[in-house]
Amino acid sequence: MGINLQKGQRISLKKEAPSLTRLMCGLGWDIIERSGIGSMFQTDFDLDASVLCLNENDKLKGNSNVVYFGNLSHQSGAITHLGDNLTGEGEGDDEQIIVDLPNIPSQISKLVFVVTIYDAVKRKQDFSQVENAFVRLVDLGNNQEIARYTLSGNDYQGRTTMLLAEVYRYDDEWKMAAVGNGLELNGLQEVVNYYMKSA
Repeated sequence: MGINLQKGQRISLKKEAPSLTRLMCGLGWDIIERSGIGSMFQTDFDLDASVLCLNENDKLKGNSNVVYFGNLSHQSGAITHLGDNLTGEGEGDDEQIIVDLPNIPSQISKLVFVVTIYDAVKRKQDFSQVENAFVRLVDLGNNQEIARYTLSGNDYQGRTTMLLAEVYRYDDEWKMAAVGNGLELNGLQEVVNYYMKSA
């Protein structure tokens, strides 16, 4: 059984999973079902998982360092997105990203896991309308869950983007921090723009 992370909590992946080399980051969510006449106009929620690969200055060097539904694999081959889920239907993980830690290029110091709501402003959607959202890390060597971070939708009214977690190098080992910051941004491109400033 993995650790249930709290916002801001940090863990050592080396300590929690000493033989870890291949990591799966799973993201899942459910949509709060509306009843009555409102349900007739409910549009599917399309949450998108992405990873931003940052350098030692927490900056993004080019769009090739963003792994998302439009770029399913990092050029190094160390990070692979397993595909887009358009509705959040189904049990367990709705989207998965595989990270091969030993093959991550040395110039990448931090991986930021982000979830955005596709077309959120146009569809008038935010994270308060999402429930049971979580991010979890799994050691693919033994399929054991290392850690899980659960998001509460009611705390994120008006927020359309979520910085979920960071996996980062520190003293030659990989650690994870649960972030859970909700932002009012219109899509992944605005997140990318923020991290590319003065890169």
